[in-house]
Amino acid sequence: MRQRNSPHHNARPNGVEINMIVLHAISLPAGQFNSRYIEDLFTGQLDYTAHPSFDSLHGVKVSAHFVVDREGSVTQFVACDRRAWHAGISEWQGKSGCNDYAVGIEMIGDEVNRFTSAQYRETARLCKTLMQRYPAITTGRIVGHQDIAPGRKWDPGKQWDWQHFRRSLAHIKWLNLNMF
Repeated sequence: MRQRNSPHHNARPNGVEINMIVLHAISLPAGQFNSRYIEDLFTGQLDYTAHPSFDSLHGVKVSAHFVVDREGSVTQFVACDRRAWHAGISEWQGKSGCNDYAVGIEMIGDEVNRFTSAQYRETARLCKTLMQRYPAITTGRIVGHQDIAPGRKWDPGKQWDWQHFRRSLAHIKWLNLNMF
C-alpha cells in the first residue's frame, strides 16, 4: 500500500466511533482512469488548467481515506482516525454527517465502465481489514455514496455489483497493515 498525505482532513468529533465504510467512484477527467489527477486533487495540487472540466474543481477541498485503482493498488491519503472529506452532506439511518464516523474508499471508475476484478478483490480485502480494526463496522454498514446522499450522488453506481462484492468480502483474508 502506498501512502500520500492529503491536507484535506481534520479531527473526528470526540467520542465518535468509526462504524461505517462509504464506497465511492471517481474518474478525472470523466471517463479517464489515470490516478494522477485524482491524487493531485486529494493532495491539493491539481493543475486546474490541465483539462477544461477541472475549472469546476477550483477551490474544492476533498479527500478520501483510500483510493483503489483499476489494477487494485491501494493508496492511503488520510489516517483512519482522522475525518476525511469524502461524504459531504450525508445521512445514514437518521444520523447526519457521515464523515464523522465513516471511512471513505474511492474506487477509480465511472458510470459507464464495469469495475475490475482487482478492484473487487482489493476493496474487499481493505474493508475486511477495516472491519477487523473497527468491530462496529459490519457488512450492513458498508454503503455506497448514493445511499448516504441520494439524489445528490450516483456512486459507486449501477456498475458496482454488490452481490459480487459481498461474496468477495466473505471469502477474502484481511491484511495485516501498520498504516491506518
